[in-house]
Amino acid sequence: MAEISTLGEFGLIDRMTKELPIYNKETRVGVGDDCAILDYSTLTDDEQLVTTDLLMEGVHFDLTYMPLMHLGYKAAQVNFSDIYAMGGMPRQITVSLAISKRFSVEDIDQLYTGIRLACEKHQVDIVGGDTTSSVTGLAISITCIGTIGRGQAIRRNGAKETDLICVSGDLGAAYMGLQLLEREKYVFNETNEQPDFAGREYLLERQLRPEARRDIILRLRELGIRPTAMMDISDGLSSELKHICRQSGVGCRIYEERLPLDYQTAVMAEELNMNVTTCALNGGEDYELLFTVPIADHEKVEQMDGVRLIGHITKPELGLALITRDGTEFELQAQGWQAFEEKK
Repeated sequence: MAEISTLGEFGLIDRMTKELPIYNKETRVGVGDDCAILDYSTLTDDEQLVTTDLLMEGVHFDLTYMPLMHLGYKAAQVNFSDIYAMGGMPRQITVSLAISKRFSVEDIDQLYTGIRLACEKHQVDIVGGDTTSSVTGLAISITCIGTIGRGQAIRRNGAKETDLICVSGDLGAAYMGLQLLEREKYVFNETNEQPDFAGREYLLERQLRPEARRDIILRLRELGIRPTAMMDISDGLSSELKHICRQSGVGCRIYEERLPLDYQTAVMAEELNMNVTTCALNGGEDYELLFTVPIADHEKVEQMDGVRLIGHITKPELGLALITRDGTEFELQAQGWQAFEEKK
């Protein structure tokens, strides 16, 4: 294992960014100068989208069970997901790392391999970034630049009464994967017993290697569906739905029986004596898309594989409610991730 100090900052950057491919024609100059040069003059009908995510060791990830390659892949995907949540396409990223002395050159190679794999899959250019030393562990900050047709960005504030509420994929699996990993970490620390993840691979994949839903955006465009509001589900369905309703000035009704759940999620919740509906509503890190569409698009939405209609938008005075399987109505509570909430 080579120490990073043997390369120095610029040697490390050169190693990480050697022979980076360019996928987008507007990327004129990528890594290697003081700034990247992006020429969007050829995309005169587009607007630019910019998002940044910061991942901190001990807060957003635990390297006890998070492989560095998966971490790099996930760090890129969560940024792509924000661009897709506006209806856009990611095109460039910058990557900044704060690295402690316990990491070797080979460790950073693994991290960057994951980032490059994600960029290859989504045709995104790495155009810059920074590295520095850290005394508190690893930190990853990625800024993503995307494009969207002028005036076509889908925001959180456009939901209207009678709109349908839709969600892609399934919910709660990433959270169940986290609970599984945390349980097995505890068992290993207490007994040195090796974890057994057989039959739970999907839950681990959803937590460790999420996929931003480019396919859903492309399918929406293909069918001519323009959502009235949209978000990605990073902090939990309830939390994201509350954001949409508050910013749109509306209420909503969602139905427990309509929540999309994977079989492994339900089995794991039962094993841990947890309510699977609560996990689906509040788990977070699913990185699926939550969106609303006019009721006139109902038949088009029905043509979309992997998209589930879970409820509808109502008048604001009706509030936000979950309708259970037996028809009982409960106020929708947001109990998902909150960055500055004090942990007890």
